[in-house]
Amino acid sequence: MHVSFSPEEIIQIVGPIGLRGSTSERVRGIAAINAAETGDLTFLGSPKYKSQVGGSRASVVLLPEDFEGDPAPGQLFLLVKNPSAALATLCARIEHSLWPKPEAGIHPSAVVAPTARVAASATVGPLCVIESGVIVGERVHLQAHVFLGRGVRVGDDCWFQAGVRITADCEIHERVRLQPGVVIGSDGFGYEFTGGRHEKVPQVGCVIIEADVEIGANSTVDRARFSRTVIGLGTKIDNLVQVGHNVIIGKHCILCAQVGIAGSTSLGDYVILGGQVGVSGHLTVGRGVKAGGRAGIVTDLEAGMFVLGMPALPHILEQRINVLRKRLPDLFKRVDALETLLVELKKSSAG
Repeated sequence: MHVSFSPEEIIQIVGPIGLRGSTSERVRGIAAINAAETGDLTFLGSPKYKSQVGGSRASVVLLPEDFEGDPAPGQLFLLVKNPSAALATLCARIEHSLWPKPEAGIHPSAVVAPTARVAASATVGPLCVIESGVIVGERVHLQAHVFLGRGVRVGDDCWFQAGVRITADCEIHERVRLQPGVVIGSDGFGYEFTGGRHEKVPQVGCVIIEADVEIGANSTVDRARFSRTVIGLGTKIDNLVQVGHNVIIGKHCILCAQVGIAGSTSLGDYVILGGQVGVSGHLTVGRGVKAGGRAGIVTDLEAGMFVLGMPALPHILEQRINVLRKRLPDLFKRVDALETLLVELKKSSAG
């Protein structure tokens, strides 16, 4: 990663509320507070690292607006509302400079059906396959080995990395980013046990991915058995996530790595599921629900709940149970001692 920003450029990008100190060093790297050297930019993302700011050698430090303390000579403090968000703004500028910018057009090795419509401003990379009836919007970038099945619709400014597969009749809205190996529209996992065998239930619905969604590497979204599977506006999905058929995910949700959602479940807007959370089928998870890592959601959840554990329980109750669980060995010893005492009392009273 090549980084080179003057202090003035950093100030223009992050728009700080206040400044302390100054530096003439160009920013050539980004590092953690305790590892930063001259020429690096760092940030205070958590109060637990506040004590490390004074010893940091970074040339530029992003700090919360209420931070108290002065920079060292040759060091610039930029006071912002949210240092992590300010760093994200800077990293977005860096990322944009690193994006591949191939010329628009279709690579000679790509296979494009005559009835497909590909915008002149789009880029179709090596060995891509675009089937009949596909529509590819403006400034779309398809890296190598992308497959778009029959009738797929791709909105403007999408970026599909190598090996993305989108099967027939799925719809991708604007500015969607799919990381390598994402599969959209694979068959839902549906079978009926009939006559002593599992008979496949046809999966004839589609998948709709709304605008500004990002889906991580090797994640999968199954097509609906009928109607549609939907990923809502602005939702972000991590690597290795499985979304089952007919699932409806609301706006601006976060699904962390290895989340699995069974079919026909509905997630409200702003739901956050931690790593390895499992959600059973045919459930309703309310708006703003948060589930900690490895939680198992097996019942409907009301809006705003914070749950942990398997099965998922309100986090305060789950924490109390965890405390009590540690005391179980001692509790069993006490019960055994009481049983022994009762036996002895019965013997003595009988005698």
